[in-house]
Amino acid sequence: MIRRPVAWVVAVVLFAEAFGVAALNWFLGVVVDRQDMSLAGLDPHMMSVSSKIGGIAFGLYFALCGLVALLVALRDRPPAGFGRVLLISAAVVHGVLGAVTWGLVGWPAFLFMVLVLAVIVLLLMTYDRPAEPADAAPGGAKSGDGSPVTSPPAPTTP
Repeated sequence: MIRRPVAWVVAVVLFAEAFGVAALNWFLGVVVDRQDMSLAGLDPHMMSVSSKIGGIAFGLYFALCGLVALLVALRDRPPAGFGRVLLISAAVVHGVLGAVTWGLVGWPAFLFMVLVLAVIVLLLMTYDRPAEPADAAPGGAKSGDGSPVTSPPAPTTP
């Protein structure tokens, strides 16, 4: 099946992205701190600290989303509850970041964001619940062996 490999890919990509986002924001915080320049009167130290805190927060968010995808890959079961909400929010974040990166960074970054969005959505859609078979009894009644209960055939008249 395609479900487990997609979940593994999503987990690896989100863990790599968590590390990359945290490292980039930490680097930007160090750069701001060493330049010791003010932006519209803001304290450079406060900008540096807030960049580092934001990087850690977003890195932890993406790592938590990657952990959900990893659990999906290991268990081969769909994400439920809070994990599903996390993956949906990660898909929304990548959609918004893709729109922003198109204008600010360029099409390669946009393409990366759209690809990550696509694999997250693929993960969510491949683990969607299957439709109930048409020959199942109304209400989903099951017999003792787990097979669907069917009504007896209608009597024929001669």
